[in-house]
Amino acid sequence: MKFTLKPYQRSALEDMLATLERAKTIHEREAVPTSVSLSATTGAGKTVIAAAVVESLFYGNDDYNFELDDGAVVVWFSDQPNLNQQTRFRIMEASDKVVSTDLVTIESTFSRPKFDAGKVYFLNTQKLSKSSLLTRGHEAVAEQDVFEGMHRSVQPDMQGYTIWQTIANTIEDPDLTLYLIVDEAHRGFGTKATSDKSTIVQKLINGHAGYPPVPIVWGISATIGDFREAMDDADVSGDRRYLPPVQVDGFQVQESGLVKDVVKVDIPAEAQAIDMVLVRRGARKLKHSSERWQSYCETQRLPDVVKPLMVLQAPNTPDHDKIGEALDVIFDVMPELGSASIRHVFDKHAMQTFGAHQVHWIEPQLVEDRTDVRILVAKDAISTGWDCPRAEVLVSFRPAVDHDHIQQLLGRMVRTPLARRVPGDDELNSVDCLLPFFDRKTAGDVVRLLTAQIDGVPEPTRRIVRDECLMTPNKSVPETVWRVWDNLPSMTIPQRGTSPVKRLATLALSLSTDGVRPGALAEVSGQLHGLLDEAAVSYSSKVKASIEEVLAVRLQQISAKFGAKGVEYADIVEVADERAIRAAFEDACKAFGADIAHGYVDYLTRADDSDDALREAFIRTAALACVPEIREAVDKKSDQIATELFDEHADAIQELPDDRQQEYRDINALAATPQIEPLGRPRTRIEDYVDENEDGQLFRAELVKLHLMSDENGDAPITKLNEWEAEIVKHEIARNGALGWYRNPPRQTADSLGIAYRDETTGNWRSMHPDFIFFHEIDGEAKASIVDPHGHHLDDSFVKLQALATFAEEHGTAFHRIEALSKVGSVMKMLDLKDEDVRAGINAGRRSVDWLYSSQLASNYYAENKVKN
Repeated sequence: MKFTLKPYQRSALEDMLATLERAKTIHEREAVPTSVSLSATTGAGKTVIAAAVVESLFYGNDDYNFELDDGAVVVWFSDQPNLNQQTRFRIMEASDKVVSTDLVTIESTFSRPKFDAGKVYFLNTQKLSKSSLLTRGHEAVAEQDVFEGMHRSVQPDMQGYTIWQTIANTIEDPDLTLYLIVDEAHRGFGTKATSDKSTIVQKLINGHAGYPPVPIVWGISATIGDFREAMDDADVSGDRRYLPPVQVDGFQVQESGLVKDVVKVDIPAEAQAIDMVLVRRGARKLKHSSERWQSYCETQRLPDVVKPLMVLQAPNTPDHDKIGEALDVIFDVMPELGSASIRHVFDKHAMQTFGAHQVHWIEPQLVEDRTDVRILVAKDAISTGWDCPRAEVLVSFRPAVDHDHIQQLLGRMVRTPLARRVPGDDELNSVDCLLPFFDRKTAGDVVRLLTAQIDGVPEPTRRIVRDECLMTPNKSVPETVWRVWDNLPSMTIPQRGTSPVKRLATLALSLSTDGVRPGALAEVSGQLHGLLDEAAVSYSSKVKASIEEVLAVRLQQISAKFGAKGVEYADIVEVADERAIRAAFEDACKAFGADIAHGYVDYLTRADDSDDALREAFIRTAALACVPEIREAVDKKSDQIATELFDEHADAIQELPDDRQQEYRDINALAATPQIEPLGRPRTRIEDYVDENEDGQLFRAELVKLHLMSDENGDAPITKLNEWEAEIVKHEIARNGALGWYRNPPRQTADSLGIAYRDETTGNWRSMHPDFIFFHEIDGEAKASIVDPHGHHLDDSFVKLQALATFAEEHGTAFHRIEALSKVGSVMKMLDLKDEDVRAGINAGRRSVDWLYSSQLASNYYAENKVKN
């Protein structure tokens, strides 16, 4: 793959490969068709995951011990040809092995007896309609209608094979395995099929008119429910077995930075005609966003500058003059934009006239790459599968009753332009939504849809802002606080799928490429080669036995005599040929990494590169990989070297552009256990001047001082805090020596202090983010304290408390206080996690969180009137 997959994408890939392997086994052994679904939130990169699966089917995947399926045929089915073209391009963009000739768009002239292995065929609903040439095939022609000189069986516009016959022949070929991918799989299953009428997609999946069902069906969508229900119905009837779905955790998608964190919603404060006022505000936001991206991309030395897009959403019956007036307002704010910067995506593809503006149509899938287009006029969600990461401002002229259409379109605008979060910069991680015809109630409906119901992303991970408070580093906070901040530890979340050797090789290559440590890859290779030499001496007897195993190909002969009872078994040992030795060496490449294994062969043959010496080197390397103790030693040494390199070059890495820093964070997280990384400084933060109470009533948020990020007046609104959390903030900054405080973002970002812990239900690693970090002057020095109020009644309270206790034990010296708080009755109780006895009581695991806060281990938080000395 050309792309480095995100952790959740690697997990989905691994799960999909295991599921498809199981599906193939069921098909081959039981002749039972199967189906599976992949469900992932908008912006998760479903096509990238699918591309990685297809590449693995065709070429195998060593990382997951997945053997290639040399008879694999993939049919990619959707209901729109332009969606297929977009998918085809994305697969070519993502995969370095699946090339354009492997991606075949089925046109009306397609006529083959069966599909070829190792190819993806794109098919859409229209091609399977009754009127399609693909489905009509050959039709008998009356003798008098035969063209002169032609046989009656060969006539214009007649197909030698219908597409149904091609599919059936492929399914029935024992050397081929047909995988059907149904893109946007919820479409076509909206109603249950009756016995006399099925949707086209159901005909394709279940078979019809004597044609067999597709053996393996894979549905991909953000809303997979209808597909699963249809597959469940088929399973109940005994026609198809539905395998457990592969579901991408929306929380992990948000954590990855692939989707934007903040949605800002602007509405009229009172009933009045201010639609053009909000259009002008939207234009100013577009202008400001353009300037911010220009500055950021130039500072980071990025090859391409992000050009933000505004979407003007019209009702189904648009007022062309009103749209023209809006365009006039936009050009008044941004006169540098010309008429060529506008396009529309209405269902009528002809040029549209909006006031004085003549606007041409554009194919939706081209909008993202056509950076000269800065304003897009649209109606609904533009098209299924459409997304435009650079679309950052939405101005909707739709009435309040159409909030579903707004939510659908906004859901298509949530991808981040750089496919990563901009560290510490809420402005560049946000999207603006301006709704001139909405009031507070209807805008609240949109807010609830976006935060709680947008493709399964949990509410705390995406923030909606009604009245934007843009915060930058607070000038009132002394530099000593930031110097303490720079040395605070934060933990990575371990990821699956990479060995310590591969992690080290990736790190060394990056250090060398970035000029941080030239020649790093050769240097670490030399260190590991020396380790392999030492291990070969230490475990010489085991290496000798492994060499004998590599050279031996073990067979078993079964014989029987005519007329005699029973059979005889005899073990036979043959000497391995070059192919067998190469296969054993491939196992060494998996164990040590291809770079280290091939490098060791070169190292062993540096003085003698004859064929015999080369053969011996391959055998020796393969044998070393067969000794468990040597593999463990190499892994341990690789982790040690990686840690040393990260520590030695931490400052230099911090000076690199954001995308390169993110690369090192990703490499660090590939370790099997959580690693420590420094906190990045926040650049901008967006909060809301407006808060909402439990009854849904809006009110102005309370402002407090000394937050590390503030508005121009040094204030920060404390929104989304419950009553006792707000009290804690005010209590802490009122203490003697208060220098500043920080509301820790609840997501895995560079500017959020994270603590890793194991999820009890899944066994996966998760991160918790303590609510607050406070800074006080203690004995003349600025010191940080973690204060984490967390309800003891919550399901995750105990596992998070244990995680915080473990963190305090390992990294407590970096903090003055680490305290967990919870309200018991009317009293705010505190557990001092720097206290050894408190940690012992928590880690014993014999008592509930409720008991801990009610026991003598806890103290009264407010009784501590002064910072401890």
